[in-house]
This record gives sequence, C-alpha cells and structure tokens, in this order.
Amino acid sequence: MKIIDLPASDQEIINQTANLLVAGFKEHWPNAWNDMEAALEEVRESLEESRISRIAVGDDGCVLGWIGAIPEYDGHAWQLHPLVVHPDHQKAGIGRALVQDLEKMIGQQGGITIYLGSDDEDDMTSLAGIDLYPDVYQHIANITDFKGHPYRFYQKMGFVIVGVIPDANGPGKPDILMAKRVSR
Repeated sequence: MKIIDLPASDQEIINQTANLLVAGFKEHWPNAWNDMEAALEEVRESLEESRISRIAVGDDGCVLGWIGAIPEYDGHAWQLHPLVVHPDHQKAGIGRALVQDLEKMIGQQGGITIYLGSDDEDDMTSLAGIDLYPDVYQHIANITDFKGHPYRFYQKMGFVIVGVIPDANGPGKPDILMAKRVSR
C-alpha cells in the first residue's frame, strides 16, 4: 500500500474514491453520501487548491482509503474531512496510516490543530437519543460507546473530545467534536 495525492486527472481513481465514500458510509450514515452524484461532488471539492486530498492505494491500484483536510482559521486549524476506508479493508491499519500521513502534511504547512466532527445518527453512543441539555459537559465526560462509533478510533489516534453539538442532525442526534494538536 502507498499513500498519494488524489490525482485530479485520473477519472478512474476519482470514481473509485467516490464509490468508496458511498460504500463506507452507507451502514451508519446513509444520508451522508447516498449516491454517486453526491460522492463525486465531494471528491471534486476535495481537489480545490487549498485542500489536502490523499488516498491509500493497494498494490493492484485499487483505492483502499481516502482522507481529506480543509484549512480553517488562517491555516492554524484544519478540518479532517472525510476519512473512509473500504469496508473490506478496515482494521488493517489503513485509517491509522492515512491520519498519520495527514498530520505530517498539515504540520509541514504550518497547521497546529486538526479537528473533526463525528456524527452519531444511529444511537452508537450514550450521547445519542437523549436531551444533552443542560448538562452537556457531564454527558461528554461519561460517554459510552455502544456500537463501535468512530470516536474510539480517533481517541486511539490521540484526538480528544472537545465538545458536542446537540441535535446537530435532528433531535437526539449529536455531532461529536474532536481535535488534536499536530505541531506547535
């Protein structure tokens, strides 16, 4: 496996990446990118000049994973968006390698922090299905993972929960905000 920039001129790779986005999110986040048109639009947007868009490619040339980042706050903080690994290749270190590669790239561009939102629309954590107000911080402090929510992966990568947006995706469907310092 190797990690490379997503090539803007390779339509086959762009299509593979869009297919990966649909396949990777359909189980728990079916409203994210539920068709190729929406996925292709997301892939094309990731190729804007200021953004980072990287793919993990197998020895056979197939796209195994994709990660992107958007510069915010004058380049001091970057939003990780998106991260997806093909369902058949998850838990093989591809996501970890993509995140580590992205951290290096952001650090080289002078970025200090990476942040992300990880929605819970499927009652995967103790933050979903309840009213988080008025004790939002208490709920965050006592978060429990019920169904393998991605926040656990990000914690293993050194990210911490820095907040939550209650009801971001409708009543009882929060967005879990996480961040990590990559350089000083």
